[in-house]
Amino acid sequence: MVHFVGAGSGAADLITVRGARLLGEADQIIYAGSLVNPELLEYRKKGCLVHDSAGMTLEQVIGKIKEAEDKGMETVRLHTGDSSIYGAIREQMDFLDRLGITYDVCPGVSSFCGAAASMNLEYTLPGISQSVIITRMAGRTPVPERESIASFAAHRATMAVFLSTGMLGPLSEELIRGGYEKDTPAAIVYKATWPDEKKMLCTVGTLKETAAREHITKTALILVGDAIAHNCYERSKLYDPAFTTGFRTGLADEKGEHKDEAGNY
Repeated sequence: MVHFVGAGSGAADLITVRGARLLGEADQIIYAGSLVNPELLEYRKKGCLVHDSAGMTLEQVIGKIKEAEDKGMETVRLHTGDSSIYGAIREQMDFLDRLGITYDVCPGVSSFCGAAASMNLEYTLPGISQSVIITRMAGRTPVPERESIASFAAHRATMAVFLSTGMLGPLSEELIRGGYEKDTPAAIVYKATWPDEKKMLCTVGTLKETAAREHITKTALILVGDAIAHNCYERSKLYDPAFTTGFRTGLADEKGEHKDEAGNY
């Protein structure tokens, strides 16, 4: 059996209870050493085999899993953040399907969630943005043209940009070309929730210079949108005294009527 486990955004105690249990039961752990906090390995039991996948190919990872399976051993494949986001797990699953090896997935706290927590942000502020776009700049791994930064920027929604810290000049240009103003609020969060975390508020137009000033070249998440500044948002209808929900009746307005969950009288 193979368990794909999301390690969380950085801090070792942000792994899920289930993830920690699976680490403690594993006979073999294959972890992304370039990104996963090594403190998580302290959950392992005595005698557990540990392999750092940073220097391994897909075939080598599968080879280690196959060796463990042939011996009746259980493997945890430990990925940074949540493995469903840029985790390259589908190709591993397809290999395992061909080999007849069973697997499951334990979710983790993604860095875009960790970054929001570190900066006390709500990405989906009423009247500002009700959508979060998770994306990345095209690099050695291409991005479909229909998913270009500029095309997403046209929505002016909150955006979390992964794997793009080394391309902040072109990123700013694409964001502005798509529709964000130069002074649109932005943030750079380096190693969110790690002990050496850095968080910097800036604007779309000053992303590159802000990162250069702080010597940030990798392992950072870029956040963009008016929700980053959390100004001029509307109060949530859910907790509005005049708003009726399935759990409470709102205060009557001057007509003696109530609003339902859709805002209708």
